[in-house]
Amino acid sequence: MIDQDAEVAIVTSRDEEALELLRHDAAHVMAQAVQELYPGTQVTIGPAIEDGFYYDFARQEPFSPDDLVEIEQRMHEIVKRDLPIVREVMDRDTAMKTFGDLGESYKVEIIDDIIPEGEEVSIYRQGDWFDVCRGPHLPSTGKLGNGFKVMKVAGAYWRGDSNNEMLQRIYGTAWPDKKQLKAYLHRLEEAEKRDHRKLGRQLELFHLHEEAPGSVFWHPKGWTLFNKLIEYMRKRQEDAGYIEVNTPDVMDRSLWETSGHWGNYREHMFTTQTEDERVFALKPMNCPGSVLMFSQGLKSYRDLPLRMAEFGKVHRYEPSGALHGLLRVRHFTQDDAHIYCTEEQMEQECIDVIELILKFSDRPENRIGSDEVWDKLEGALINALDSMGREYKLFPGEGAFYGPKLEFVLRDAIGRDWQCGTLQVDMNLPERFDISYIGEDGERHRPVMLHRALFGSLERFFGILVEHYEGKFPVWLAPVQAVVMNITDKQAPYVGKVEKMLKNQGIRVISDLRNEKVGFKIREHTLQRIPYLLVVGDREVEEERVAVRSLGGKDLGSKAVDEFVDLVKQ
Repeated sequence: MIDQDAEVAIVTSRDEEALELLRHDAAHVMAQAVQELYPGTQVTIGPAIEDGFYYDFARQEPFSPDDLVEIEQRMHEIVKRDLPIVREVMDRDTAMKTFGDLGESYKVEIIDDIIPEGEEVSIYRQGDWFDVCRGPHLPSTGKLGNGFKVMKVAGAYWRGDSNNEMLQRIYGTAWPDKKQLKAYLHRLEEAEKRDHRKLGRQLELFHLHEEAPGSVFWHPKGWTLFNKLIEYMRKRQEDAGYIEVNTPDVMDRSLWETSGHWGNYREHMFTTQTEDERVFALKPMNCPGSVLMFSQGLKSYRDLPLRMAEFGKVHRYEPSGALHGLLRVRHFTQDDAHIYCTEEQMEQECIDVIELILKFSDRPENRIGSDEVWDKLEGALINALDSMGREYKLFPGEGAFYGPKLEFVLRDAIGRDWQCGTLQVDMNLPERFDISYIGEDGERHRPVMLHRALFGSLERFFGILVEHYEGKFPVWLAPVQAVVMNITDKQAPYVGKVEKMLKNQGIRVISDLRNEKVGFKIREHTLQRIPYLLVVGDREVEEERVAVRSLGGKDLGSKAVDEFVDLVKQ
């Protein structure tokens, strides 16, 4: 019931907000199911999250996999009851007494902590079950439908504090219908198959070690692919008029104070103090080093735009629990570039960088620089997008502390979105480091600084590529493009000759002369995702050819070595 002036929005199943309502309802239905099945269990907090929901429960006995099946079945029963979901209000004292009488000590603590004295408490009821909640919710449990599933149970500290008691967190997923649920579960299966950590070991690309948390040990195959990415981007940058530089990994604290990182980013930085009591930091970003490069020597307006690229190693402290293979590390390489230009050149330089922009992040609460400068910088990015006719989505407050940014978002083979490259415009660092160029009028002027990365983190991009391709890389990227194998020892000299010919043509090739059946060799190298398998028998030796098979098992027939080289290069 609306009993005062209010803004009202009609939410339908097609609206983005509907999914959050659905998942919030699913959390409540799950909590009701748990308390019906296991009396004495206390409920704590249960929000909607990305792709689903969870609820934290306080219960002495651990939930088993069979319990999760039973909980899901009871949820379906509650949905069939189609219980009306009704909002009620209680005064604070009544609410605390009501939940206290039920033995819900966690709910009493929540009310005591977050509801000021004298304020009412919002309660949502479905049948006999109710919970403290701001809402909103769907009209009844029946509206939840059958597109949900209880997924797993994990431990979680009360309020995320390791000093508090351990609770049991049950996760679930919820979708508008069974079809979308099935598609999501299929994506999870695909993601499991494509997990870059598992494939990294299987394909001998890299490994991670507890003695160097968040840092990567690159194996020869992985390092080959990594360098192919750099080689590709280096060529693109050279063609676009970039110069490449390299700056130190360790720099004095004073530099980071000037840049603003010390005040805004300190908790993510690795630092050290030398015997002479100087404090240094491993660079978390390449930007200040680039500014120092620009400051060397007098610059003229004729030198601008100056596009300065760097494949720089950066170090950022990520909490141990946040580390995740190559996707979240502490030591990584950025394909950074910093473009120094005039204000008049700024918009065109943005246009030249932008190819596909799906996300625009404007000024955050913690930032440096005046609102007037931020207005100018955000305007340049928006004008660049508008002039290109590009659609974008605004994410308020998610810009860097020194300037707004555009984020390049990629969608992979199973429909997941990954934020990779960024473009940021900045007039604050040039001001803080007092850099300038001589204008056409002979006076000193402040340049605009554009921060640009396309891969973003090469380690993260590498992990995304592994999962996108499921380790079956395009031929140009594959660490090993072909393997030559013999059938008997008689063909070994010819195999060596073919390997040498292919290497001379720039093909990444290995030989397999093991005393194994050729079928065994083919299966093994297929599991290694090698694009081309070249088999050599007596006929191939006699005709100076190779029998070619593709990774997918297709027989491409007998080919002369030159023919095969042409195939790979195409």
